[in-house]
Amino acid sequence: MPTRALAAFTAGLKYEHLAPATRLMARQCILDWLACCIRGSAEPPGQIIRRLVAAQGGREEATVFGAAPFRTTALQAALANGASSHALDMDDLHNASIIHLGTVVVPAALAVAEQTGASGPDLITAVVAGYEVGARVGEAVNPESYFYWHTTGTAGTFGAAAAAASLLGLDAGRTAHCFGSAGSQAAGLWEFLREGAMSKTLHAGKAALNGILAAVLAREGFTGATAILEGEKGFCRAVSPSPRPEKLTAGLGGGTYKINENSFKPYAACKHCHPAINAAQLLLRAPGFDAGRLRSIVVRTNSVAANLVDNPAPQNAYGSKFSLQYCVAAALRFGRVGVEEFAADRAGDGELRRLMGSVAVEVDPELDEQYKRNPEKWSTLVIVTMADGERFQQYVGYPKGDPQNPVAYAETEEKFRALAGVVCAPETVDALRTAASGLEGIANVAGVFHC
Repeated sequence: MPTRALAAFTAGLKYEHLAPATRLMARQCILDWLACCIRGSAEPPGQIIRRLVAAQGGREEATVFGAAPFRTTALQAALANGASSHALDMDDLHNASIIHLGTVVVPAALAVAEQTGASGPDLITAVVAGYEVGARVGEAVNPESYFYWHTTGTAGTFGAAAAAASLLGLDAGRTAHCFGSAGSQAAGLWEFLREGAMSKTLHAGKAALNGILAAVLAREGFTGATAILEGEKGFCRAVSPSPRPEKLTAGLGGGTYKINENSFKPYAACKHCHPAINAAQLLLRAPGFDAGRLRSIVVRTNSVAANLVDNPAPQNAYGSKFSLQYCVAAALRFGRVGVEEFAADRAGDGELRRLMGSVAVEVDPELDEQYKRNPEKWSTLVIVTMADGERFQQYVGYPKGDPQNPVAYAETEEKFRALAGVVCAPETVDALRTAASGLEGIANVAGVFHC
């Protein structure tokens, strides 16, 4: 039974099983998450949820990051930190499962690690377990599930539960019950995108909280459906018309881990926009290319991306992160697509609006079929026609940040300094970076991470 197999894997995973490259990737994922969480805490969704959590009080078990950090229960810290870390849409992504695993797994793992006084190696192990389970659940239901369901909130709940179960030392039986409770709480719908609403951050925060809740309940003897994934009325059938249950366990325990397939985001936008952004940046470097004289832009992509981010008229700055038109125009106009390019005052830029109006999005049958064969590869072709009829085109198969076009650890450190430095003092930024990089030598993570 897949649910029980994943539970046995989670309960049995040990730090000693992990190769040095996997341990390094886990540290990089934690550092990248921390960067997004600290900077995201200054965004409106993060601020609202942090205020709500602070008002609730509670036992001081784990840290809520931000300009004014405080401690509260592990459950509430996971909620606040998970939401904050998803506010920029610059957090990591596992392509094949279409899940932002860091934003659900790491806040749950870190909160429980602080609460229990776990070691750095224990935290690393839990993060690997969480990424493994979350990614496998996402792969089993996507891409079909993605039309309605935000997989970070749905499948991501299982990843958070696995990380929490690992740190609480649950055996395989109780971990299976943990997954049962996690699946019953899994939620997150895409309707919010129509208005650019804040729900996406809530999905991440609730997934992190619900994962811990499921694990704590299981520890206390609370039972859940032990076939929650594969059952007739279980998760996979509920959220996907074409589930692939074999993906849940294929190669499980073979010594390779899903976390090693993780990708990082250099752009503060939906990952489905990244290949087109990267292509636009490359076009800017092409001899003779001048964005000022272009007439039309065609973005050819797969149907999943077109369904989600073909948005010619985003209603607000956050909605612009899910608009291929805006993201491509911003890349051509400003040369980069970072946090500042989504500031509210940028939307009124005349040249940006002109470029947006010239962008058309098309589903390319060949690229769509390629995506179906290989869901790790999100290919895009951008074709630009100039006023005089001259054409430029740029294909991107793996944008910067994908495992095939990787972000080095040093680049993640730079991202951390840039994002966390907006909120924290330089000495604090350096201390946090050192703590994340030196996790393997930390005997107790409680109190090590603070801002």
